[in-house]
Parts: sequence; C-alpha cells; structure tokens
Amino acid sequence: MGLGQLASRALLRSTGLTASKPHRLLLRRAVVSTPELHNSEAAAVEAPPEPDLPKRTPVAGARVHFPNPDDAIEVFVDGYPVKIPKGMTVLQACEVAGVDIPRFCYHDRLSIAGNCRMCLVEVEKSPKPVASCAMPALPGMKIKTDTPLAKKAREGVMEFLLMNHPLDCPICDQGGECDLQDQSMAFGSDRGRFTEMKRSVVDKNLGPLVKTVMTRCIQCTRCVRFSTEIAGVQDLGMLGRGSGEEIGTYVEKLMTSELSGNVIDICPVGALTSKPFAFKARNWELKGTESIDVTDAVGSNIRIDSRGPEVMRILPRLNEDINEEWISDKTRFFYDGLKRQRLNDPMIRGADGRFKAVSWRDALAVVAEVIHQVRPQEIVGVAGKLSDAESMMALKDFLNKMGSNNIWCEGNGPSPNADLRSGYIMNTSISGLEKADVFLLVGTQPRVEAAMVNARIRKTVRATNAKVGYIGPSANFNYDHEHLGTGPETLTELAEGRHPFCSALSNAKNPAIIIGAGIFGRKDKDAIFSVVETIAKNINAVRPDWNGLNVLLLNAAQAAALDLGLVPESDKSIESAKFIYLMGADDENVDKLPDDAFVVYQGHHGDRGVYRANVILPASAFTEKEGTYANTEGCAQTTVPAVPTVGDARDDWKIIRALSEVAGVPLPYDTLSGIRSRIRTVAPNLLHVDEREPAAFSSAFLRPEVKDKPDKAPFETAVDNFYMTDSITRASKIMAQCSALLSKK
Repeated sequence: MGLGQLASRALLRSTGLTASKPHRLLLRRAVVSTPELHNSEAAAVEAPPEPDLPKRTPVAGARVHFPNPDDAIEVFVDGYPVKIPKGMTVLQACEVAGVDIPRFCYHDRLSIAGNCRMCLVEVEKSPKPVASCAMPALPGMKIKTDTPLAKKAREGVMEFLLMNHPLDCPICDQGGECDLQDQSMAFGSDRGRFTEMKRSVVDKNLGPLVKTVMTRCIQCTRCVRFSTEIAGVQDLGMLGRGSGEEIGTYVEKLMTSELSGNVIDICPVGALTSKPFAFKARNWELKGTESIDVTDAVGSNIRIDSRGPEVMRILPRLNEDINEEWISDKTRFFYDGLKRQRLNDPMIRGADGRFKAVSWRDALAVVAEVIHQVRPQEIVGVAGKLSDAESMMALKDFLNKMGSNNIWCEGNGPSPNADLRSGYIMNTSISGLEKADVFLLVGTQPRVEAAMVNARIRKTVRATNAKVGYIGPSANFNYDHEHLGTGPETLTELAEGRHPFCSALSNAKNPAIIIGAGIFGRKDKDAIFSVVETIAKNINAVRPDWNGLNVLLLNAAQAAALDLGLVPESDKSIESAKFIYLMGADDENVDKLPDDAFVVYQGHHGDRGVYRANVILPASAFTEKEGTYANTEGCAQTTVPAVPTVGDARDDWKIIRALSEVAGVPLPYDTLSGIRSRIRTVAPNLLHVDEREPAAFSSAFLRPEVKDKPDKAPFETAVDNFYMTDSITRASKIMAQCSALLSKK
C-alpha cells in the first residue's frame, strides 16, 4: 500500500466519516507515489515533451524555397526550431524565424561585406559574438539574438558609428526614413562618451541626380557594391585607411550609370540623397500611391509620393518578376516634367495662326463638324507612346463607327503583324531571362531601350557566365559581349551556320534571341523576322518548355495596341489623310500630311504634335488617371490616380466618348467598367491584371513563308537619347540636365 493511501485513511478516521453517514460528502484527492519515477533512467526515457512554441511569422513575409528537401537543416533561434536550406546565413535563418536583426552593410541583392558589425549575435560554443550576415548556418546551431552580450556588442558598434556622425538629423533629407535613426533608437545607448573633434569629409560631385554629404557616410560600401555588381560601372570605390577611409570616385568624374539613382534607396544614412528632392518635403508629409512606370515598355512598379496636387518624388516598388527593387534614372527623376508645358484648356487655332482657349462644347463641336466633311478613308488616328488600353479601345471604336480603320500606335511601324502575340512580346518573360545561357541581341541596345531588362541580362551573365552576341551599331554594354556584325548579313550567316557564334548558340540549353522593336520601322522587317525564326528553329530555341524568341518593345502602349488590333488598312494612309487624330502622338512624322489636313491633338503636354494642330484637347497624364498598360512581356498592369488633373483636362477615353456623342455616333459605354467589358471581347488578357498571359502559339511555326531577302542596310539605333524619349521626359528640367551632361561625355 502506498503512503498516499495510508494518509487518506488516517484523514478519514480523524474526521469521523464512515459509511453509515452517506448524506455528508467530502471531496478528497489521493496523492499516490509512483516508484518508477524514482528511477532516473526511466525518467530520462519518459521525459515530458517540450511545450509547443507559438508559430512565428518570417520577417517581411520571407518565403523559403528548398531546391532539394534533403538539404534542409534545422537551427534554433532563441530556442525556436526553424528549417532552412543548406548555405543560408545566420541572419537569413533569423529572418525566417521572425527575428529582425539590425544591419547596415548587408543587402539581399548585393555581395556580403560584413564590415558594419551591427548584426552581431551570440552562437552557442562560440567564444565571442559573430557577424550573422557572413556566418553560414550549420545543422543544430543554437543562435541567441537577445542576450546581454549581443545587446552590449550592438551598443558598442552603434557608439562607434555615431562617433564621427554629424548631428544633422533636423536638416537631413533622410530624416524619418533613416536606418541609422531607427537602429540607434532601438539598439543604441542613451549617451555617447566621445568628446574629441569629429572628422569631416569633402563632398563629391556625382552629377545632377545624387546629392552627397559624405561626412554622414558610415562606410557600409553598399553603393560601391551596387555600382560594381548591379549597375556594372566602376565609378565608386573606397579610398584611404582607418579614420581617413572614405567613399569616392577614383578620378574626378560623374556617376554615369542609368541606374545611379538606386544608390539613394540603398544608402542606409543621409550620405547619398536625391538632389532634385533636396529640402522639398519630409517623408511623413507625402501621400504614397502605388502605380507603374510608362517611360518604357518594362512597366516597372513604382510608388508616386505626392503632396497636394504635385508629384514630389518617385520610388521603386518590389516586383520580383519585373524590376526587382530597382528603377532607372529616367523613371525616378522625370516627374518634374509633369508640371511643365502642360495643356490646361481646349484650344482652337484662329485665322491668324494663334490658339484661343474655348469651352469643351465649342471644341468638340468644331471637331465633329469637320470629321463629317471628309470621306471615311481620309480619317486617320494615331495613338501615342503613353496611351492606355482603354483610350486606344475608345479611339478605335470611334473611328470604326466613322467608317475608318486607319489607326495605329507610335513605334509599331506602318504595317505591324498583330496576328500572333508571340510575334511581338517577350515570350521568355523578364525574370525567365535568368534561365538563359546564351543571348543573341538583334538590333537592340537594352541598356538604353529597357534598362531593367539590361540589368536582368547582366545579372545572368555575372551568375552563369552566359555568352552574349550582339548584332547592330556599336553600343556601350556593361557586360562582356561579342559584336558579331552591324546588319542583316550577319543574321543570314547565322541562319546558314557559317558564323563562328553558331557553335555557342547550338550548344546552348536555353538560348534567348531578343529582337529590338526598332526593326518594326524597316521595310524588310518580315524578311528579318523570317531569318531570325530560321535561326530559332536551327538552335531549338522554341519548344514546349522554353520559348527563347523574344521582342523587346520600346513604348508602354505598344503591346496593348497590338493586342487590341490597332493595325492600319493602308501603309500610305497618312499621305492621303484629310483628318488626323493624334492621341498623344508626338513622334509621328506629320510632314507628309497634306497642307489642307485638319489635325486634332489630344494630349497632356505642348510637345511636337501641337505645332501642326488645328484643335487641342487637354488630357490627363498617367499619374492623374486609371488606365491599363501591357508591358513587353505581356503582363497587364494598372495606373492609379495619384494627383488631381491639371486645369480643364479630362481622361483620354472620356474625351473620345464625349466627341462620339457630339458627332452623332455615341459609343455604347460611358464608364470605365463598360469600356473594360468591351476590351474583354477583343483582348481578354488585358483584364488579367498583374498576371502574365503567355502566348498560346509560336509565330516561328505559324508565320507564312517570306521569299524576300533582307536589305543590306545596317541596323540603326532605336533610342538616340536615353533621357528624352516622350513628351513628359522632354518637358523635364532634370532630364535636360542629364542629357546635357550625357552629350558632353
């Protein structure tokens, strides 16, 4: 009998409770001794399970991909077990476990430097704290991030960083979004012990875009690694030793990269800030609107920061499939063009050649009266580079109702082939370029035509040593390439297997051919595409699991225009036109127009198209309206209004809808949802927002055979000036400064 039972019997006797008194009830608990637990071996075997720890959320929604499940290892972060792939660092393991480790020099997309020492953590069996960004995680590693030793180490590092850092926070543009401020608050001490003179550093001139206050620099080297690894220019470097160490250019020169503005985002302190944005606003005063960029055909994801009616700055938004977290300088700094040379009111050119502001009713009445006086085949419509899908659909429907089908988009050439989507989009996708092992660039210079596509190609070349062959005029690339030739003769040699580069193409597992959209303007474009498709067949570039035949478009409107079927009936329609409707089209050659032709210009800037116009209809820019754009890989994205419209301007599709009413041929929709229902019947892929719709058929096998041979004329440069390509960038003062410095080089 156990001790517990004896004790309970004695308790019963002392209280006088017996079986003869059933009406009184006593709640009792017997304490029973278990002899097995006195045996230490049995206790070790039957130890109680550890309590379940609450599930943690990875930092910033980080997701872990296991290429090989067998390579998964388990580490413990503050006692919390976490499974990670082999090769991850301690810092990445902590992020997966939901612990945010402070850091200055570490960046996910740059090489590891390990020189700021802010990310120190304690690892069991390690004699001192380790830099978590540079230490690979090992199986069973026990990591402690919140111990007194780790806190003391971070405090010491922060004290050293602040030792020479100036007290500039009230006048620093980084204030409010500064990593040094945030981490000093969270991990720093409440006082400093440094009483000597702080050192100072002379500021550098990096050009019109990046402002430098180098005394604030903490030598994290992020900007050096970005310019060397991502931008591909050797402009920045570290000079000096010890306390005399500083970032600068080796010789007095400007930062010449088309991606230089990204150093502003990755700089953790106020050493590198935006020169055009300097002292304009504080970040907490700004309203952020998520939108997309329309200056090229990439469709980079951006955030438009505005204050009241003015766009103050543009920042990149993360999108792994398109622009990762970078944007080009043109995308970042062209915003000041949105408030210059804007068209505010409808205007009609008088008999004296001067424009006179009128009401919308009068302007639309004049246009409607003239359009009824010309024959249908003499009516022409041209959509501009920045047109959205809704306005192009409305313009096409309106001109069709007037009996004309002569409508096209700038940049698509006089007779575009819009039958098969695979013939005008990037079939590999922008992110898919990373799987390619050989590139053949035909008549395209991605560095100036699509800077983010070029950055992706450079990333692939650095990672896998992929070969790049280029056919076209001499160009400046920021990665190793072979200049194979300048014209179509080189293509013919490749198609016939006579060129030395054929062996690299034929041995490639995933070859990628990229054709520039500048070829659309050539008369022999069909013959060139035919030769390129022959090369694609020879090297097996198009197969069910890989489509390496790509077209790199130039403008934001091109893909949607071809999806909607904006193809003119006649190649010579502009020469015989009596009524031409320019919807933001500034680069169309109107010199061929007859002198008596009536020109309507609908747009947001007083650019080239205005000089020939008889009537001006003011429209809203992409920052002021909701519109759908398809990028070069066929992914549909939408812009959102960030600021109010200027003056009496209206959305493009609303102007055309009102004009159709005045002209007596009303369009069957009067809302954005109505016009999108119409688009669904023509190009449903444009309504699958943020989804890339791959082409169903390949043009390489379905295009009719072309018997003509390509001309011997060499390929020409499609973009002469990277900084000035459309009406907004041409109105920008910042872009004009960049262009002036670019031409001096």
